[in-house]
Amino acid sequence: MSVLVYTESENGKLKKNAFEAASYAYKVAQDMGTTLTAVSFGVADASALGEYGVSKVLKVQNDKLKVFNARAYAAVLAEAVGQEGAKVVILSSSTDSKYLGGLLAGMLKAGYVPNVVAAPDSVTPMLVKRMAFSNKGFAHTEITTDAKIIGVSNNAYGAHENKTSLEEASFDPSLGEGVFSTNSVNIDKVSGEVTIADADIVVSAGRGLKGPENWGMVEELAKVLGAATACSKPVSDMGWRPHGEHVGQTGKPVASNLYIAIGISGAIQHLAGVSASKVKVVINTDPEAPFFKAADYGIVGDAFEVVPELIEKLKEFKAQNA
Repeated sequence: MSVLVYTESENGKLKKNAFEAASYAYKVAQDMGTTLTAVSFGVADASALGEYGVSKVLKVQNDKLKVFNARAYAAVLAEAVGQEGAKVVILSSSTDSKYLGGLLAGMLKAGYVPNVVAAPDSVTPMLVKRMAFSNKGFAHTEITTDAKIIGVSNNAYGAHENKTSLEEASFDPSLGEGVFSTNSVNIDKVSGEVTIADADIVVSAGRGLKGPENWGMVEELAKVLGAATACSKPVSDMGWRPHGEHVGQTGKPVASNLYIAIGISGAIQHLAGVSASKVKVVINTDPEAPFFKAADYGIVGDAFEVVPELIEKLKEFKAQNA
């Protein structure tokens, strides 16, 4: 009986949250006195998983599964659970994994807890700490079902190296046509070097930038920091930035190590979506902006003066520490 972890990938490469989920799953497996098995889709080289506690990886190579399909992926994982005799399945808490987790829970009749932020308080019974109330609080939740699914929040537990001897095996599950009743016909992705979901740092801006023509300094700051760019809902609604960059409760959730908000007042929906970020920096001309109450660091000033100076100082720092 092993613990099973679903390791996300993109374009044949494992994502950062795959290693975070594997690290968390290894801790659970240790506490349960068992081993860790991973399932990967379309990944030619999964050997890196052996650095994070995975003893065995089931590699799925199927042309029909090259594009994420929640129902089909859930069916694959359910079959892997049966083959490996797993009682605990670990996922990330990405949008895809949350969709997948609900379907898998139905198939396995499992209890499913997403947004988990720490290693289990106990594995017998299974007691986990998760974010609750739009990330304003925490709940300690006991999973009482025989099969259990845990979704780990991005950047919450972190990736920890635990080198093991890795066995790689092909996995070709039997999938009926019913699992392909829905398919993606087109995927529209935000272009850029870093995606919001995988970013350690996110630079976000709002209506305080006055127009899309002023976004160059946001992109430059993001480039200097190796960050992803994001925006508030009004900005995407006005068409200044793509909807894929909209973060907040009604957009993409952000759980970065550093979140920089430029010219964003801090509506409750926005704050709910970014509150899981570890450090929040706010730049705004209005000292009464709600965001300052949630910020770790705040700068009251004009973004058109503050941001260019911040960029120059960061460039100087990087040059001196290259």
